[in-house]
Amino acid sequence: MSERTLVDQLIEEQQSLTAVGRFARISGQGGLPSQARYYRDLIPFAKPQLGEQYAFAVDLDACTGCKACVSACHSLNGLDEDEMWRDIGLLSGGKSGEPYQQTVTTACHHCVEPACLEGCPVMAYEKDSVTGIVRHLDDQCIGCQYCVLKCPYDVPKYSEKRGIVRKCDMCYSRLTADEAPACVQACPSGAITIRVVQKAEVTKRADPGTRMLPGAFESSYTKPATSYSSRKVVPANARSGDAGSLRLEHAHWPLIAMLVSTQTAAGLFIAAAVIAVMLPEVFVSTRTHFSITGFGVLQFGLAVSVLHLGRPLGAWRALLGWRTSWMSREILAFGLFATAAASFVASCLYSPLSVFSEVMSHLAALLGMVGVACSAMVYVDTRRSYWRFERTWTLFGGTTLILGTTAACALLEWCSTHEAARLFAMAATILRTALFGWEFVQWQQALGDQKNADHLSALTIWKLLRPLVFAQAALFGAASAAGLFVLGLSGKDAFVAATVCLLLSIASQLVERTMFFRAVIAPRMPGSFAR
Repeated sequence: MSERTLVDQLIEEQQSLTAVGRFARISGQGGLPSQARYYRDLIPFAKPQLGEQYAFAVDLDACTGCKACVSACHSLNGLDEDEMWRDIGLLSGGKSGEPYQQTVTTACHHCVEPACLEGCPVMAYEKDSVTGIVRHLDDQCIGCQYCVLKCPYDVPKYSEKRGIVRKCDMCYSRLTADEAPACVQACPSGAITIRVVQKAEVTKRADPGTRMLPGAFESSYTKPATSYSSRKVVPANARSGDAGSLRLEHAHWPLIAMLVSTQTAAGLFIAAAVIAVMLPEVFVSTRTHFSITGFGVLQFGLAVSVLHLGRPLGAWRALLGWRTSWMSREILAFGLFATAAASFVASCLYSPLSVFSEVMSHLAALLGMVGVACSAMVYVDTRRSYWRFERTWTLFGGTTLILGTTAACALLEWCSTHEAARLFAMAATILRTALFGWEFVQWQQALGDQKNADHLSALTIWKLLRPLVFAQAALFGAASAAGLFVLGLSGKDAFVAATVCLLLSIASQLVERTMFFRAVIAPRMPGSFAR
């Protein structure tokens, strides 16, 4: 038997007509079925039954990367110039003489357990009970962009023009009219089709460690319904075409200011609670300063956070998702924290309530810690390695204690209680040194080990954010020096040194939080570069 040649392979492929070819043949024979004009063979004839849903099915061998699907999606959905709901990525690998390269078309995977829906604080997502399509409710969205952080496939896209997030809905309106989605209908090679899948089967194949494609996020997280098929053997070294690329993520400046401010406020109330227990006489003379300052800093943080919303007037709806969304829980926690802080202020200013001031300081400190914990979980719940539990909790807790003790030191110097201020200056110096040393060791280890989960984040910091590295080190040194001056000075000089130390510490934490947001590695589908 003669060996199969490339010509034989090409002839064999020509025998299988594409959707366009089949449509042309039917049209040419004059036997045009009533639904053929909708490419009816690309979508299921039957609607999903109980336990089923629609899903994209992609034939990788047929995908050429022509971007007809991208263009059709953009045009038929009326997207903005810089907005895309479907992407074309690239996989590469293989070995010398047998290279592997594959274009990949990706869109929303309409997951069985969508992270966007779970994380949305205003319940602006719904998973249709009949079709399984994950739809975004534009009118409900407030533009907080938390779904963008939660989705591991870069599906929701924020529209600056509209102040909301939008995403692929599998052309829901077209499917209900028995018409194929825009991307399906436009693909000249029939690489994209719609299939009815069993949700139980999708869940079953989403075992821990499994991925739809090399470079994609673990399927066990959201259980994506999209299936990719290929007759080719995907080499073990296949990886995303942009693997190893360094890019900066969005800074989220209002969130940086909010996190540093709310953590400073929580730290101040913790310091007040500690003083109430250990130094009751000092507490009585300084409680008004602590309560008003802490309340003011907290209100500033909460106010500036609204600037992050595309539709701030809808912020009142942010508690709707408290059952599943850590952002809703964070907002609820800070609302209670603000109430306790206001009560503490009232107990300090209104003498009949002064007997409750110590209790209010403890309650404010407790709710402040709950708020900071919820803030940490907002980022931990995104499943991004750089924001993992132990790292995020250490950073947020460290910032709370450092800025709390440093601010307490400045307030105590203002109230001329130098001995108490020295205690907090010493505590702040120890905490600042411990956190900076821990961060530096973690960064150095990640930078020198390519297998470290944070290697790309550490490399991003060194390559793209190097000025911030030196700025943080300089601010740490200057703040530590100012803190030591507090220990050796008295009177006005000590107050000036404590104030300078506080300002430098705040600047240092702003720099750290900037790197926290900008250097995180956001998971995406293979080769899908952020725009």
